[in-house]
Amino acid sequence: MDKPDIRSLTLEDLTAQLVSMGERPFRARQIFNWLHGKYVRDMDQMTNISKELREELKIKFTLNNIKIVEKFFSMEDNTVKYLFDIGNDILIESVLMRYSYGNAVCISSQAGCRMGCTFCASTTGGLERDLLAGEMAQQIYEIQRDTGERVSNVVIMGSGEPLDNFDNVLDFLEIIHDKNGNDLSHRHITLSTCGIADKIYELADRRLQITLAISLHAPNDEIRQRTMPIARKYSYDTLLKAAKDYADITKRRVTFEYALIDGINDSKENARELASHLRGIMCHVNLIPVNDVKEAGYIRSSDNKIKTFADVLKDKGIETTIRRRLGSDINAACGQLRKRYKENRGV
Repeated sequence: MDKPDIRSLTLEDLTAQLVSMGERPFRARQIFNWLHGKYVRDMDQMTNISKELREELKIKFTLNNIKIVEKFFSMEDNTVKYLFDIGNDILIESVLMRYSYGNAVCISSQAGCRMGCTFCASTTGGLERDLLAGEMAQQIYEIQRDTGERVSNVVIMGSGEPLDNFDNVLDFLEIIHDKNGNDLSHRHITLSTCGIADKIYELADRRLQITLAISLHAPNDEIRQRTMPIARKYSYDTLLKAAKDYADITKRRVTFEYALIDGINDSKENARELASHLRGIMCHVNLIPVNDVKEAGYIRSSDNKIKTFADVLKDKGIETTIRRRLGSDINAACGQLRKRYKENRGV
C-alpha cells in the first residue's frame, strides 16, 4: 500500500498520526508549519525536529514534490503560466495573475478532466488522476517561491472539476486556511464547478466562506446540454435551485460564469432568457470572452456582442462583469499549455 503524502494531511489528521507514534501534539503543529508555512521540500530541512523523528516520518510518509517544467510570461499583462510535473510525467497547469489588489493564482484540482465540456481544452485527453490536497497547495507554494511574492487570492478553476475530487479539495481548503500554515482566508478563495448539483449541497452544508462559481454558459437546457455533458444529468432548473439554496444557506453570493460563443449563446434573446432564470438568486454574472476552440468550431463573440449581452443583463437588474482577458498571448486558458506540450512531445 502506498504511503500517505504528509503534505496532504490536515493538521487534525497529522496530529492523530503523530500521537499514534507516541509524540506530543505540538510536534504536529511544528511539522505542519514547516510544510505549509515554510514550504520545505525535504523532511531533513525541519531543523527543530529530531533526526530520529525525521527518519520515522520518512518511513511512514512520503513527501510529494511537484516541479516546474515550463514557464511562460505574458508580454501583455504580467500573467505567468506554469506547467508542473506532479510525477510520472503527469502534467498540470497553474496561472499567476497580478492585480492592483494583489496576486491571484488559478490552480488545478485534477490532471485532465472527465466532464467533457466541448469548449474546454482540459477535457481533450480525459482524466489522468485526482490531485492530492498537498499537490493543490504546492502549486501556490512553488509560485510564491519562484516569484518571491505572496499569493493573496486563489481560484480553483484550472484543469479538472473540483467537486469531482471532493474530499481532496475539502482537505486542501482546510490546509491552506490553517493559521499554523499558509493562513489564507476562505473569503479569498473561489471554487469553480461545471455544476454537480448534489456536491453543491454537500459543500453548502460545510458553510465555508469561499466563493462558489458555477460554469453556466447557457440560458437554457437545450444549449447547455449541447456544450456541457453534465447538463444531461442535472437539469438547468435543478442546478439553479442548488445555486439558490447554496446562497441562502451560506449567505454568500454565487458567481455564474458565462463564456460567450459566437452564434451559440450570445444573442440578446439569450441574455433576456438568462436574466429571467437568475432573478431572485443572490448572484452576479461573469461574462467570459471564450478562447477559440477550433476542434469544436467555437469562435469568440465580438466585443460589441459581449457589451450588448452585458447591457441587457444589467438592464434586467442582474449584476454583471466582463472578465478581463489575461495571458491570451501565452495560452493561459485551462488546459491549453498542457495540451500543446504533450502534442509537441508526441504524447
